[in-house]
Amino acid sequence: MVDPRYIGVFHAVVRTGSYTAAARSLGYSQPAVSQQMRALERSLDTPLFLRAGGGLELTEAGRILAAHAESVVGDLTAAGNKIAAVRELRSGSIRICAFPSASATLVPRAVARATERHPDLRIRLSEAEPPDSLEALRRGDCDMALAFSYPDTAEPCGEEIVGRAVLDDPLVAVLPTGHELAGSESVELAELAGQRWIAGCPRCREHFTRACSAAGFEPDIAFTTDDNLAVQGLVAAGVGIALMPALVLSFLRHPNVVGRRVAGLEHRRVTAYALREQHRIPATASMLDTFGEVGAEMSLGDDSQL
Repeated sequence: MVDPRYIGVFHAVVRTGSYTAAARSLGYSQPAVSQQMRALERSLDTPLFLRAGGGLELTEAGRILAAHAESVVGDLTAAGNKIAAVRELRSGSIRICAFPSASATLVPRAVARATERHPDLRIRLSEAEPPDSLEALRRGDCDMALAFSYPDTAEPCGEEIVGRAVLDDPLVAVLPTGHELAGSESVELAELAGQRWIAGCPRCREHFTRACSAAGFEPDIAFTTDDNLAVQGLVAAGVGIALMPALVLSFLRHPNVVGRRVAGLEHRRVTAYALREQHRIPATASMLDTFGEVGAEMSLGDDSQL
């Protein structure tokens, strides 16, 4: 193997015509250049220069190496510049996996802010509900995962994953506009015990049934879907009522439904996750911080959202 540093010095010698001139252009001492060229010849087991007429002349092996040295030095220089750009966040890319309501709310705000600060940052988005998004992170299919959890379904992240809290997302009761409790400021979950329900994704459904059990009843689940638009359409049509994260209602609302706070119901937590090793990469660390900033600025569950 040839030390690439020797190739750079060799290229300088060929370009300038002497060890002394190469040393001057590189900021080295002349003996240091001479020593590296001897080391390069030893590693290749052949001479590269002949002294002729007080100057240097390339051997046949030297001419072969010189034909490649310029492109090698150019490629190494370009690679170094690109790495510096990534390190300094002038460029880089990041793959984000998020659940749908985060993709429509948190991700656009965070990406807009990140690319305003770092215009050459490139971002690719995919969607998955947790725990699938965290499995994608562990497999290396993404660099960051936005996921949600409940106090009774907290993520067992392990030491290899770091998380940044983004926001607490309240759950609200989604009712048809003509519902008897639609005019209330908030409702108790127990008040809705006799209703037919539309349930969402498996993780939300599990938390929902536990909350109902704690409120003293078993919900009558008439329909299940993880499509938030379909849930609202079913509620508007009178098929049943639903619990829905306020994050969804902040960007998607059927005109014939209302959202009402549910007193005493625990919020779901939204967190941005990355592998601990990936967190050392500037683009990932910066994006985690950006999601934290965006989440802290959002206000969910107040009257303007519901």
